Amino acid sequence: MKLDETRPTVESLLDELEGSVPSPSPSSRHSDLDTPSQQQSRISASCATRELDELMASLSDFKIMAQGKGGPPTQVNKLDNMLGSLQSDLNKLGVQTVAKGVCGACCKPIVGQVVTAMGRTWHPEHFVCTHCQEEIGSRNFFEREGQPYCEKDYHNLFSPRCYYCNGPILDKVVTALDRTWHPEHFFCAQCGSFFGPEGFHEKDGKAYCRKDYFDMFAPKCGGCARAILENYISALNCLWHPECFVCRECFTPFVNGSFFEHDGQPYCEVHYHERRGSLCSGCQKPITGRCITAMSKKFHPEHFVCAFCLKQLNKGTFKEQNDKPYCHGCFVKLFS
Repeated sequence: MKLDETRPTVESLLDELEGSVPSPSPSSRHSDLDTPSQQQSRISASCATRELDELMASLSDFKIMAQGKGGPPTQVNKLDNMLGSLQSDLNKLGVQTVAKGVCGACCKPIVGQVVTAMGRTWHPEHFVCTHCQEEIGSRNFFEREGQPYCEKDYHNLFSPRCYYCNGPILDKVVTALDRTWHPEHFFCAQCGSFFGPEGFHEKDGKAYCRKDYFDMFAPKCGGCARAILENYISALNCLWHPECFVCRECFTPFVNGSFFEHDGQPYCEVHYHERRGSLCSGCQKPITGRCITAMSKKFHPEHFVCAFCLKQLNKGTFKEQNDKPYCHGCFVKLFS
């Protein structure tokens, strides 16, 4: 790196400063107002000082680059001497130079512009993102373990990740199922709806709304096949809503708790025997003891009687007419 040849030389700037800074005189001590020539001198001094600052910054940069490239020690020492002499000459002329600190990156003195951050000072070009090495400048940055990071790299490296999209979470976060989520990405795994005040239910590491969870995973009623959410009855190797555990024929609840099973379904006593064909065809009541089978029907022995005279047909002989039993005498009288 070469210094700009168009930049004023140290000697010319010193000469300009010496000529522009007036010597104190007794008369000037009693003057309250500056003359136009004095004001012009002050402006010239300010310009010269600014140019000196720029020159010193360039010299410092050149010194750093020379050290980084392994430049000869004599060249580095020469630059140190030039900077030291320049600062001494400026102090003699009454131009105070204030030390701006040491750069937190290169550990070199800072002359010219300075960045103050994280309790340290930096050359602007050395205050960069630790990860991407881009100059941070006036942009926002984050600090981690004493190192600066640009916003993008900080979030990519250290922000919590959304379990759904794997993107960094920059603002609000939902923590559930031992994971973190964007609020807009935490929804029912089945229907995709967001969770209301009732919250969610978990199954196999997934979140479900109340309706879908019970529809998919809750035990089903043996009567209506809907999910059982609260009280239930366990019978016939099934679970039932209490209101659904009734006779499958007449839908009468089993008040005393007893029921009869046929083909895996509960029945009251009457309809159980009806299904099994064990109802008396005469009284329509269950047959629990001896029975008579006739005309493809079953009867209590005392209810198998002549359809005309109502005498019990206990001898086992009868005549059938129009699906009714008759004793021999009545059959002859009525149909002969």
